Amino acid sequence: MAYEIRHRIKALRKECGYTQKQLAAMLNKSETGLASWEQGLSEPSVTDIRLLCKIFGVSADYLLGLDDKS
Repeated sequence: MAYEIRHRIKALRKECGYTQKQLAAMLNKSETGLASWEQGLSEPSVTDIRLLCKIFGVSADYLLGLDDKS
């Protein structure tokens, strides 16, 4: 799961034109914390996943790599 979610977060962030700093601010997280998600060193909580889905307009299944359709 970590492999899929980290790549999807990074790809969606770039697709939306957000920097790590901008997205981290939207999530009320540190830039280092967001970077650790994108590097696969840690994973977002369920609450963070919900917020990421709202920000990016995708389903949790897509974000988690369970579905290829956003």
